[in-house]
Amino acid sequence: MNALRLVLALLLPLIAGCASHTPAPVVDRSAGAAAEKPKLAVPTALVAPDAGAGYHSVKKGETLYSIALDHGQDYKDVAAWNNLDNPNLIRIGQQLRVSPTDSGAVAVAKPVIASAPVEIKQVAPAVTATRSTVSSNTETLKREPKGGKLAWSDEALAKARQGDAAPKPVETKAEAKPGEAKPEAKPVEAKPAEKPALAGDEVEWMWPANGKLIAPYTEGASKGLDIAGKAGDPVLAAASGVVSYAGTGLRGYGNLVVLRHNATYLSVYAHNSKLLVKEKDTVARGQKIAEMGSTDTESPRLHFEIRRQGKPADPQKFLPAR
Repeated sequence: MNALRLVLALLLPLIAGCASHTPAPVVDRSAGAAAEKPKLAVPTALVAPDAGAGYHSVKKGETLYSIALDHGQDYKDVAAWNNLDNPNLIRIGQQLRVSPTDSGAVAVAKPVIASAPVEIKQVAPAVTATRSTVSSNTETLKREPKGGKLAWSDEALAKARQGDAAPKPVETKAEAKPGEAKPEAKPVEAKPAEKPALAGDEVEWMWPANGKLIAPYTEGASKGLDIAGKAGDPVLAAASGVVSYAGTGLRGYGNLVVLRHNATYLSVYAHNSKLLVKEKDTVARGQKIAEMGSTDTESPRLHFEIRRQGKPADPQKFLPAR
C-alpha cells in the first residue's frame, strides 16, 4: 500500500505538466487545401499600348481635315477607316488610322494545298512504218503507184521506179543577172519624236497665279508660298487632278481647294473669295478653280502649297522658272 502511494505521488506532477501544454495545430493537407494559392492584386486601369505606325494621335487644335492633309490622305477615307459618321467629332488623344493598311500587321503565309495526284498513263511508242511493214487489214492500207492509178504494164512499172529513185529538185532563189540593177529597199518613214510620258509619281506643274511672289516657302515657318493679286483674280490648277477637298474646314486657310494629282502629290489653294469647283471634280492643268480673295488673311493673295506624301515641299523646286 505504501508502495502504491509512492508511485502515485511520482506520477501526479508528470500528468499535470502534460495537461498544461496547448495541443499542436492540425494542418489540413487534403487536395482542396493544397490547391488554394494567394491571389494577386489586379490593377484597376491598364495603359493602352502605342498604336504604332499608320495611326495618329489627335492633338489640340487639329481637325480631321488637317490630319488628313498632313498625311496625304482624303478626309473621307480617314473618316471611313475610323468609322466616323461626323468628321467634326474627334477628341484629343484619339487614335486615328491614317493609312489604308495596318503597317504593323504581320502577313501570314497561306498554306500550300497539295493538288490531287495525277495519274500518268504510259503511251506505247509509235511504230514507224517501213516498206517491209504490211498491215493485216488490207482494206485500210492500200499500195498504189505514185501519180494515181495506172493500168498495169512494164512501162508504167519502170516509170514508177524511176520516180521513187529520182531526187527532189532543190529550190533556188533567182539571182540578179550581170548588168541588172538590184532592186532598192524602200526607205523607212521616220515618225516625229513623241513627248516622253511622265512617270507614275511625276507631275507637270505650272504657276497657279500671275501675281508677285510676296512670301516664299520657309521650312518650319511657312508651308507654301504667297502670291499677291487683286480680289477676283483667277486661281488656276497647277496640274491636272481631282478635287479632294473644297471648303473652310482648315483653320487659317479660309476658302480652300485641295487637288490630288496622284498617289504622291497634292496641291493646296487657300484664301480664295469664291470656289468654282466641288469635291470629286476632275480638273485640267490651267483650269480656273477659284477666285483670289483675303479669307483668313489680311490682303488679297493666294497661298499655294505642294505636298509630297502629305509633307510640305518647296513649290519653287517644282514650278517652272519665271
